[in-house]
Amino acid sequence: MADHHLAGVLLSPARVRVSLGGQPPQDLDVSPGALIVQPADVEGRYAWASRRESIVVAWTRETLRELADREFGARRAELRPPPLGTVDPQALRTALLLKAELVQREVPNRLYVESLITLHGIQLLRQYSDISQAEASVKGGLPAQSVRRVREYLDASFTTKLSLTELASVAGLSTRHFLQAFTRTFGDPPHRYVIGLRLSFAEKLLRTGDLAIAEIAYLCGFSSQSHLTTSMRKHRQITPLQIRRDR
Repeated sequence: MADHHLAGVLLSPARVRVSLGGQPPQDLDVSPGALIVQPADVEGRYAWASRRESIVVAWTRETLRELADREFGARRAELRPPPLGTVDPQALRTALLLKAELVQREVPNRLYVESLITLHGIQLLRQYSDISQAEASVKGGLPAQSVRRVREYLDASFTTKLSLTELASVAGLSTRHFLQAFTRTFGDPPHRYVIGLRLSFAEKLLRTGDLAIAEIAYLCGFSSQSHLTTSMRKHRQITPLQIRRDR
């Protein structure tokens, strides 16, 4: 994948023979959290001694450049891979959250997955690139005007497929700052707040109308009746059928 930067995080111990950029092969015993960064145009060869579990994210040159510009005001960013076998606890935490969301039975939450991948990219640029100065962290929540715009936008489109990038654009912030400020303002990260809006709308339809539960699920942005039931049980400790029976 010559046009892609690769960042892999090991989730299980493994033994590997690896060579990057034409360097002599190294035999390594790597631990969970070991990070392997392979910039585009750098050849990588890997020979694993056994099965292993990992999360690998591929970034196009353009996507990573846009992220560097948006988050750090950097027109360009060159990756500087850490020594092979370097364990990055922060990258491991993000990778485990991403795995948990992707392997669940129901359809992964797109907004949550995008948030995690964006966070992974920001961590990559901050720790393993030539970007020398990051933006300061946001101290407070969203400005009042941004709160109004975001709330109006979500009220009009919470049942549709939303992206973190578009929400950050509505607020006029970078994705990293938007995540921090949104959570401080609304008390939940964007993906969880949107789920709450969808569930509240579903409860209203269940209590006041006669639409089939499956139809309500689709109208509220869930992929299926099962998806709605699982989400409602997880976040509201009740099922759609119970709501309908108790109305």
